[in-house]
Amino acid sequence: MALIKSISGIRGTIGGAAGEGLGGVDIVKFTAAYAEFIRRENPSARLIAVGRDARLSGAMVSHLVVGSLMAMGFDVVNIGLATTPTTELAVTGLGADGGIIITASHNPIQWNALKLLNSKGEFLSDREGKEVISIAEKEDFRFADVLAIGKEYKDETWAMRHIEMVKNLPLVDCKAIADAGFTVAVDAVNSVGGAVIPALLRELGVKNIIELNCDPTGKFAHTPEPIPENLTQISDLMKDGKADVGFVVDPDVDRLAIVMENGEMFVEEYTLVAVADYVLSQTPGNTVSNLSSSRALRDVTEKHGCQYNAAAVGEVNVVTKMKETGAVIGGEGNGGVIYPELHYGRDALVGVALFLTLLAKEGKKVSELKAGYPRYAIAKNKIELTPDIDVNAILEAVKVKFSNEKITDIDGVKIDFPDSWVHLRKSNTEPIIRIYSEAETMEKADALAEEIKKVIASL
Repeated sequence: MALIKSISGIRGTIGGAAGEGLGGVDIVKFTAAYAEFIRRENPSARLIAVGRDARLSGAMVSHLVVGSLMAMGFDVVNIGLATTPTTELAVTGLGADGGIIITASHNPIQWNALKLLNSKGEFLSDREGKEVISIAEKEDFRFADVLAIGKEYKDETWAMRHIEMVKNLPLVDCKAIADAGFTVAVDAVNSVGGAVIPALLRELGVKNIIELNCDPTGKFAHTPEPIPENLTQISDLMKDGKADVGFVVDPDVDRLAIVMENGEMFVEEYTLVAVADYVLSQTPGNTVSNLSSSRALRDVTEKHGCQYNAAAVGEVNVVTKMKETGAVIGGEGNGGVIYPELHYGRDALVGVALFLTLLAKEGKKVSELKAGYPRYAIAKNKIELTPDIDVNAILEAVKVKFSNEKITDIDGVKIDFPDSWVHLRKSNTEPIIRIYSEAETMEKADALAEEIKKVIASL
């Protein structure tokens, strides 16, 4: 069993004894703590929006979350099955005081989580998240008296509202997409994206859609993280020339992976690169990604005469840096596109619409589009953590060993070499150390990661 409390929310495996996983008692406690936090921030707060992905535990967790919020005296707008970005938009659209998204993103089927939002539909800051955790640990909350119990309202219109907002973005060209006559394949891992992405494509003018794993049953057809080793089914389909482009989303649809017409991966890192290239060609401005993202975004940004900035890993950190620098586009190299023209949240729907517009206007195959971008390869490795591993000591030792190189330590340790880099950090969502490395080829990136692993092993 596992329970992880971090800047990314409260995440754990379903079941087990209280405090060991994300069981019923834990769900109630952390939901009540969140409600208490919202009320302390705004004593007149009254309304919370709640949405969930389609994973098997979603309905059960939703019942507990909604009931706990009502018990704390909050009215709840339950938007039902909804993507993470849809729930973020619902918070601001409803004028709610906060929101809870019930999803464990890319984690396997036994996991679920509470992602906590503020009144802007954005994730809580590190300070705010720690305050919620502190309230929960102290059980420093008080349930409402019977006459002050909240009410539940249901509003399942937000998916189509979200689609309409994306469709109406100035840089989304539905006519160009329709005229291109694309055949598009979609793999939504049998979660909420199975309903939303095909509906979006139809609204954008795509008539030929091949749906794979688009029945939102929550029975994931493969490991849900949209990385190459999990996407063999759609890759094999694309190799037969049946589609012009393939889109893959994770269970809560905030990450977008793209498959080229030849069945090869466009690579998650290049989702943001391509979308940024298009946005910057129309509306020049600054860009932001996290420290673990490809240098390709920096290169494309500078090609357009604009400035790139790096942020610590985590959507809230990227959003903060985007606001500080006035960025017009940003996100994370895991396929997360953040487009402030709509909202400050990773949004696969926005990514699909902008990418298809770019593809239609360029008149190229996806592989031809990819060939025009700087060529880098990222290796993503990890080390499983055990209780006896002192992560901070390891990171400090790595800094000392590579002190002659450029070191960034705002989030773990990133070492920049002239033609490559490696980034080590403790995951916010899993008990692992992530080791991301980038070089001109995958062989060089893997070799760099192996070198770092040997250094860690020697420590």
